[in-house]
Amino acid sequence: MDSFIFYIIAIILGFALLIWSSGIFVDGAADLATHFGISPIIVGMIIIGFGTSAPEIIISAVAAFKGSSDIGIGNALGSNITNITLVLGITAIFYVIPVSSRMAHKELPVLLACSTIAMATLFFGKFGIIDGIILFTTLALVLLWMVKTAQNKLKPEPLLNNIEKHFPAKHKKTAILWTTLGLVVLIVSSNLLVWGSSHIARSLGVSDLVIGLTIVAIGTSLPELAATITSAKKGETDLAIGNIIGSNFFNTLGVLAIPALFAAGEPDSAAVWRDMPIVIGLTLLLLLFTLSFDNKKVINRWKGIVFFGLFIGYQIMLFYQSTNNSGRCHSFLCL
Repeated sequence: MDSFIFYIIAIILGFALLIWSSGIFVDGAADLATHFGISPIIVGMIIIGFGTSAPEIIISAVAAFKGSSDIGIGNALGSNITNITLVLGITAIFYVIPVSSRMAHKELPVLLACSTIAMATLFFGKFGIIDGIILFTTLALVLLWMVKTAQNKLKPEPLLNNIEKHFPAKHKKTAILWTTLGLVVLIVSSNLLVWGSSHIARSLGVSDLVIGLTIVAIGTSLPELAATITSAKKGETDLAIGNIIGSNFFNTLGVLAIPALFAAGEPDSAAVWRDMPIVIGLTLLLLLFTLSFDNKKVINRWKGIVFFGLFIGYQIMLFYQSTNNSGRCHSFLCL
């Protein structure tokens, strides 16, 4: 019982430090990029996009090196599910989120295609180095495409103003200090979180995959939830929806690639037959909602309620299956 309490404390402390350190790491990295003259477009699309997924990336890497690749896979897939259903759902219940035509006709279809590629890498047997290379290469190509089209379509001044508003200028040495401190604490907090959650999972007979899909995924999505609600509240709706889409790109192609590269092995079949199809289905639903049944490119309250309801339903399904099913999953939704 005493050790169980220590695991709970490790999870709570890990979450708290993870959220704090991811924020200062992004602040410092963005400011460093500005100091070194990196394009504001690249800062906005890559540094901030990477920063919102930094907890997932570190968690996945730590879990892979500790031999718990299913936590990393579950974290990647669970974070995508949580971003769409919980983060976007709650935000849309309180704030109407307009969606640009570009987002509806370009970024979301590309995200759907990337999710399909990720599904294929998980589906064909061993999830290994070649699959990781495919995912990372796809991520690099997507980032190049996003930067290229952004340079053609966007003026740098408004984006620069946004960057400066969200990341006030710091002295270069201060930026280096905060970036380094943020990265160190990210690694330490991720180790705490993986250590605590994996021990609790095994002591309760819950699979690493389910822990990654629930506790770890929800915890690492808290920065996205805070950032999205804050952006919507301030009227920065492009940042709100962009934060979710950008994070899902990094999760699908970057976070998911880490277990393949550093902890190759056959993934839990539930991830292949249940969770990855759900990610694709939710991305398709989001795309349909942005194209819209009412000819309005918005995510409004009723759509937010649908997403939030799907989040609750998914958590109930996971709880039911983890307590009633034994063995590995070999059919869609494992029902």
